[in-house]
Amino acid sequence: MTTTHTGPRTRKQWLRRGAAAAVLAAVLGGLAAPAALAAPTGAERAAAGAERAAARGTLISVVPLGGLDREQVTAELTGSGMDAGTVRHGVDAYRLTYATVDPRGRATTATGLLVLPRGGPHRLDLVADHHGTVPTRDQAPSGATGYNRLIPYLHASAGRAVAAPDYLGLGGGPGSHPYMDTRSSVTASLDMLKASRTAADRLGRPVTRDVYATGFSQGGQVAMALGRELSRGRDGFRLRALAPIAGPHDLLGAEMPGIADGSVAPATAVFYLSYFLTAQNRLHPLYKDPSEVFRAPWARTVEDLFDGNHRPEEIAAALPATPQELLTPEWAENVRDPRGALRAVLDANDGFCDWKPAVPVRLYAGSADTDVPIANARSCARDLARHGVRAKLVDQGTDADHTVTAIRSAPQTVRWFDSLRGTN
Repeated sequence: MTTTHTGPRTRKQWLRRGAAAAVLAAVLGGLAAPAALAAPTGAERAAAGAERAAARGTLISVVPLGGLDREQVTAELTGSGMDAGTVRHGVDAYRLTYATVDPRGRATTATGLLVLPRGGPHRLDLVADHHGTVPTRDQAPSGATGYNRLIPYLHASAGRAVAAPDYLGLGGGPGSHPYMDTRSSVTASLDMLKASRTAADRLGRPVTRDVYATGFSQGGQVAMALGRELSRGRDGFRLRALAPIAGPHDLLGAEMPGIADGSVAPATAVFYLSYFLTAQNRLHPLYKDPSEVFRAPWARTVEDLFDGNHRPEEIAAALPATPQELLTPEWAENVRDPRGALRAVLDANDGFCDWKPAVPVRLYAGSADTDVPIANARSCARDLARHGVRAKLVDQGTDADHTVTAIRSAPQTVRWFDSLRGTN
């Protein structure tokens, strides 16, 4: 198998700031822009068209993406400032295309990354890893090699299979990404688990029923929501643990107030609001014309910026510096005090910590995070506590911004999952 290796990267690359880099490294969850994504082959497109109406989770294609030996995995992780002490195996990566449904329940396809360890048990436990906010199709896990694969490599190198969905409309999936539509992200993730089970079996590395759910930023919220779905005992999987990292668990009570009061950095707030409002408007109409929400000149261009093709730095350069510059007075007030259609959309994508997991839960966050303030994790812990669940909140410290929180937390989740192996 061809080895894919992009060379170690410095921690400074993870943390660099500046107008565009702030959006690239902090706003987008620390995922640097990889090289261009290879277009689906004719065979892949034909298969996707033929299988589009297949049962949810049906595996359509498996494309090898290369791999890394143990030393290369270690170099990738340590070069990015991440603890590689849990690396025990090399890894091989595959791009899966599978059948799923869109936000309206219509048949579609999606892609995702399956990573398998070179070695480890014959039957592998499965990690469901969920990525943070990305606006560009090839930044998704099954896209081109880059930071999008570091955390999946980390978990797989410890001896577990990793299923990392691209979500709808990213990677090689058709259409636009329904950003922060948590329910469709959960269906795409659950169907990715099914497809991964089939692919792993075909590749001679079958998986067990056990699923450890984690994710960073947007993916932290998806992990909690997926956990709730898996807890219902469907599709033959068994949830073993939940470890969301810096997730926006409380949109109404923490994230939106943080945007209004400056706890969320202005450039980050502009990016999130632009992406969220334009994506949600395709699902739950918030406006008839962008000028109702966005000031000139951005009303003419903001929707096109989030077409899946623009790089983060392009988007950052094309947007204003503050939400006050971006939004009309009416919508600036609507963000400060959500009402009407916006309130309904936020309600629909909130509250995924408001249930009683029967498995251990750890919440990871950083006190210096100005993308997803730690108030989100504290709110999640309170929701769980009301159901009698004591979730440990791991605060990565007063120097931990969004990116540093990911760097510190991901290896800790691997060690925690290791400690749970073999327990009931």
